[in-house]
Amino acid sequence: MQDPIRIPSCFSSGERLSDDPAAVTRSGQSVVMSIYRTKVADHCRLITVSWCKNLLLHGLSVSVEGPEGESHYTCKVELKPWYFWRKTGSKRFMIENKEVYIFWDLKDAKFNGETEPNSEYYVAVACDEEVVLLLGDLKKEAYKKTGCRPALIDPSLVSRKEHIFGKKRFTTRAKFHEKGRLHEIIIECKSRACSSGGNVKNGDSLNGFEPEMEIRLDGNCVIHVKHLQWKFRGNESIHINKLRIEVFWDVHDWLFNPGLRHALFIFKPILPSTSLSSLSSSSSSSSPPLSSLTSTPLSSQTSSGSLESLNPGGSSEFCLFLYAWKLE
Repeated sequence: MQDPIRIPSCFSSGERLSDDPAAVTRSGQSVVMSIYRTKVADHCRLITVSWCKNLLLHGLSVSVEGPEGESHYTCKVELKPWYFWRKTGSKRFMIENKEVYIFWDLKDAKFNGETEPNSEYYVAVACDEEVVLLLGDLKKEAYKKTGCRPALIDPSLVSRKEHIFGKKRFTTRAKFHEKGRLHEIIIECKSRACSSGGNVKNGDSLNGFEPEMEIRLDGNCVIHVKHLQWKFRGNESIHINKLRIEVFWDVHDWLFNPGLRHALFIFKPILPSTSLSSLSSSSSSSSPPLSSLTSTPLSSQTSSGSLESLNPGGSSEFCLFLYAWKLE
């Protein structure tokens, strides 16, 4: 693939990079994709910010949704240690006769071993003399560089997709709403020896072991699934500081498909202001019931990129997608 700016191998040509298993396994490392909704060029559009990390480099990709969501305008940058001049810069493109600018400064960015930076950076998207999206802690520097004012409409985080790798334990940190704090999420798959020596045929165990799964938030076990070979797809509700979060999982490929395969976990906050009656009425008209979401693989429900199938209220609340790749 040819591109005026060389891009990391973990980025493919389309914007489905986070859902493409081939792209992820080629990189062998982490990919994080955050999708924001805000006003750009007089219309509400999606802005996708993607980070990747492999053994040699970090990569950044910023794309803005085009007219009617049909096309994207993308800026891609690779951050190799010896490419100092690419760690800061800008790019301009036109959307419906409007100039859109992307500015970045990553020369002093602190990654601390993670896929996306923690501090000392900014990534800004500007249009109509407004900064419509600003990421990072160097906000004053960003406004000075862009010469633009803050937008009147704050962007909203629609979804976050993250690919993580591990053998039995998978760890990440995430927020469940924009003004919340970071929570540590640990997913661990265990195997307990069966005293009865079951086998695959009778379904009691897998090769004499019974798989279990634990999901921990901030060190507390919030979900413990026993007999995972029977319950490889499911969902449960948990609560964090009075916020209800619906957790879905699909670990079928971990258990029954050989080779490098991923499980999918979805964390969906349910806003406390949403009443149960409105959930049930809107669910019946625009979305399937929650119980039906576990009857088919989660990957097939989310492959289209739509969050509606996992949204009992039909609104645009945040969803966290974790693709956990199990290494042998």
